Amino acid sequence: MASVKVCAFDDLVVNQAKRVVVDGVPVAVVRDASDQVFAIGDTCTHGDISLSEGFVEGETIECWAHGSQFSLTSGKPLNLPAYEPVPVFEVEIADGDVLIDPSPKKVNV
Repeated sequence: MASVKVCAFDDLVVNQAKRVVVDGVPVAVVRDASDQVFAIGDTCTHGDISLSEGFVEGETIECWAHGSQFSLTSGKPLNLPAYEPVPVFEVEIADGDVLIDPSPKKVNV
């Protein structure tokens, strides 16, 4: 499936997540301090909590409710209580827009 425009690059605040919906799937989009953009599933696998409301530090995002941190590159949980990864999506920046492929990437976790 083709990538979908989700927002302008300038709409992303450094080290904050933005919630978007891609093909019916909630996705957390994060711009880090080096302007790299990541996209992962927005729902914590420990509970039905939006990760985009959590805390971004480096290449991790932390669920605000229970403290599980997830890798922005692999979707893998880095600590308990979550133990299942969230999906990760391919991101492309084109003409100042952020595009996301709605098919989750295959990631070794």
